[in-house]
Amino acid sequence: MMIEQTEALDRANRYIEQNRHRVNPKYRDQYHLMAPVGWINDPNGAVYYHGAYHLFYQYYPYASNWGPMHWGHARSKDLVHWEDLPVALAPDQAYDRDGCFSGSAIVHHDRLYLLYTGHVVENGQTFQTQCLAVSDDGIHFVKSRHNPVIAGELLGDHGSIHDFRDPKVFAHDGSFYAVAATKTTDNRGRILLFKSVDLQHWDFFSTLLTGTAEQGIMWECPDFFHLDGYDVLLMSPIQIPRQGLAFRNVSSTMACIGQMDWTTGELTVQTTQEIDYGLDFYAPQTLVDEQGRRIMIAWMQMWNRTMPTHELDHGWAGAMTLPRELRVKEGRLIQKPVSLVYGQLEYLSGSENIDVSTRPVVFRNLVGDNTYMQIVCDLAEAASFTIQFAKTGQQALTLRYVTQTEEFHLSRTGFGYPITGDERQPLNSRAVRVPLVNDQLILEIFRDTSAIEVFINGQETMTATFYEIEKGHDIVFSAEGHAKIGSFETGRVRV
Repeated sequence: MMIEQTEALDRANRYIEQNRHRVNPKYRDQYHLMAPVGWINDPNGAVYYHGAYHLFYQYYPYASNWGPMHWGHARSKDLVHWEDLPVALAPDQAYDRDGCFSGSAIVHHDRLYLLYTGHVVENGQTFQTQCLAVSDDGIHFVKSRHNPVIAGELLGDHGSIHDFRDPKVFAHDGSFYAVAATKTTDNRGRILLFKSVDLQHWDFFSTLLTGTAEQGIMWECPDFFHLDGYDVLLMSPIQIPRQGLAFRNVSSTMACIGQMDWTTGELTVQTTQEIDYGLDFYAPQTLVDEQGRRIMIAWMQMWNRTMPTHELDHGWAGAMTLPRELRVKEGRLIQKPVSLVYGQLEYLSGSENIDVSTRPVVFRNLVGDNTYMQIVCDLAEAASFTIQFAKTGQQALTLRYVTQTEEFHLSRTGFGYPITGDERQPLNSRAVRVPLVNDQLILEIFRDTSAIEVFINGQETMTATFYEIEKGHDIVFSAEGHAKIGSFETGRVRV
């Protein structure tokens, strides 16, 4: 009961092989997942299957800007080194002719199933339904003859068929469920829950959660799971109003944490939080591996901004974040770098008890394209602590902690190729409140060619892209007041 895919899939794969060597490698990351050529956005179908991590992604191979969405595909043994696989889905049926939009994956009877959104545009209006594809080898997929498996008759008046997308499928208590994003008639986000016994035939189950007017006009890319005694809904709200330092991106990410009532199918939310306070993080999706780790990965880019690799005609745009392990502690989602990455680190140098109270301390030639750093700084008697990262001349990425306000700041202002856009201000800097731990600031920094991810006191994260015009290899520490770096370790990720 499956449909073999058409020439559209073969054409995409031929184009990739013929053009992948033409991309400009100047800004390409080394240990973050990227497409071989063209445009990449949301992660899709994150799953552990046949002894490997598989990640699919929204993909337009033919240009470095957004176009009719395909599903790109890669797999990895260690979540650092990725192998490109053939394109899994192409828009080639009546129900997905204008795009195979975001979705998810699940393993059932040793087969890999993809549940995705079929996107159609008619007379200027979009229509979105949920569709199914299956594979026996995890590489070659065929689409179900039952498609779309979740269409307008199941949606009913629970949401808008024009904004109905991004199904995340999971198993619970012997049945299959899928959360999907939609919105209300007055433009509030809504997450729906559907149920199936076989992945082919679905029923509407419940409205899981509906947002308020202060929580954005649409919720995208939902994910739902149970972790550490809590039920967690991840999603990406559009145009959520600012809340202090939170939600400074027009397209943001949010975790709603609480308890699920499986009788009513409703989530009671106890806490909410922004997932990443940086500039470039969107549409996170999770998987569970054979060790039971809940691992999250997101698109390391942002809508409504210029993308230098597109403007410079480098032939590609976009990448994925470093995968992160999730826990829930006291009702808050906590992220740490995926433990597998530490097996790929090569230690380079270390220093202790560095006094940065009287003058800036400079370390030359420590910053490379695949740098790892861990910094522990005592700020009990300091007003602020500043790191100029990848410094060259007058330019640097700036990381700064202000003790009185307990704010950690990240800024790429004036650093590298300019990034502009129709976005909330300030465009190129962000901040997050993070209390010190025993008067210490503890940072883990992962830098790739055009990206930085900062893990702050084991509590918050900030992610940003940048595009150096001149390579900076130095790092400079300075402080207001008395500050001492207790330990400073550097290394690199083996690529």
